[in-house]
Amino acid sequence: MGSQTSLSFCTLFLPVAAATTYFRLLISFLSISLPLSSSMLPFQTMHEAELALGRTLTFAERLWFRYSAQMPDFLLYSHNTFFLFLFFSLVPLPLTLMEHINSKPLQKYKLQPKVHLSPQTFFKCYKDVIKVFILAVGPLQLFSYPAIKWIGIRTGLPLPSGWEVLLQLVVYVLVEDYGHYWIHRLLHCRWGYEKIHRVHHEFTAPIGFAAPYAHWAEVLILGLPSFVGPVLVPGHMITFWLWMVLRQMEAIETHSGYDFPHSPTKYIPFYGGAEYHDYHHYVGGQSQSNFASVFTYCDYIYGTDKGFRYQKQHLKKLREQWRRGEENREKYHSSGEDQKIK
Repeated sequence: MGSQTSLSFCTLFLPVAAATTYFRLLISFLSISLPLSSSMLPFQTMHEAELALGRTLTFAERLWFRYSAQMPDFLLYSHNTFFLFLFFSLVPLPLTLMEHINSKPLQKYKLQPKVHLSPQTFFKCYKDVIKVFILAVGPLQLFSYPAIKWIGIRTGLPLPSGWEVLLQLVVYVLVEDYGHYWIHRLLHCRWGYEKIHRVHHEFTAPIGFAAPYAHWAEVLILGLPSFVGPVLVPGHMITFWLWMVLRQMEAIETHSGYDFPHSPTKYIPFYGGAEYHDYHHYVGGQSQSNFASVFTYCDYIYGTDKGFRYQKQHLKKLREQWRRGEENREKYHSSGEDQKIK
């Protein structure tokens, strides 16, 4: 019991320490190796910014000015790497810990209730992902800074409006979803699966930490569609951060292994979610179904969700038969009691 408690404690706090340490070391190294551009804020004071914009700065703009005015753009962009690392490390933890203590209230929402992974399996998955992140994803993100500057993602004032952020995020998610569908589908051809994609399918019952658990080449290839939207419709750095975090959280949710009926994503039209993607893992590597990243429309249009729809209909019929059987048993017992009374 003591060793399990110790493992849970370490699992809870190690990700934060690891993310912070790695972020500092990598930024320190690249700050020496790469030239840092000056900040894009051409104002020395808030008063100068207000004169240039012709209005008073909003509360959010004041906060942004205080934080970013004297910070080089490269360091602002580097926050993206830290956010990805931190959210990947922390978001799956609650369900991981609840799974570890075998929380009964959550069992009815577990998509594959007979599968229970050991704490060692969870931790190994996390460590393997971190290795890929440290050796490939993190450095690639930071060395891509010149491309971010080139496409025009800005860090200055004014900050984007809520509507601007929302519309850009809609473009980003639609572009990513379509590109992800086709790359994912290609990875299920024989060569792509055997050489690359089979690593991700080692988890037939996915968990949140397994969202980016994959061959390093797959992590890089499937990450490309996430950058196409910002290339087509460049916005503010804050929008870019938000997009990366939301994409990470969506991937963690769809790999969580739990389907909660009142999740906010249930109200998004055509959203796939955990149940949809869990079927893809459950069927296994030979699956030609449910390739979607976020939405289900591509699978529906191109006919790659037929197996999932058939299973849903079959389970619905089984539940209906079970319900009718229960009703018939209740009627039988009630009629028997009536006969005894007479």
